[in-house]
Amino acid sequence: MRMISRIEEIILLSIWRLQDNAYGITILEEVKKATGKAWLTGSIYASLSRLLKHGLVVSIEGEPTAERGGRRKIYYKLTPDGQRALLAVKRVNSIIWSDLPEFGVKD
Repeated sequence: MRMISRIEEIILLSIWRLQDNAYGITILEEVKKATGKAWLTGSIYASLSRLLKHGLVVSIEGEPTAERGGRRKIYYKLTPDGQRALLAVKRVNSIIWSDLPEFGVKD
């Protein structure tokens, strides 16, 4: 399995956190909240497209809603491979961050 990028990690974690409410705008808001940065909607959808292509998420069409002019929301869910990719990153981060000397700079 390939190592996922940092933005892919953040998006996958956002989808996992949001569970049944993970669609484009809520994912974007979760990413903004986590990073403290403004993200372009297109960059989120480009990453979601890559994650779909690699089989790390699936998309599910919701019901049409009046407030969206009858359009359907597209929800995202992690696949087992997506969950494994997150666990792999978690393991790497745990190893790479363990037993480091203290930084001289504080938060």
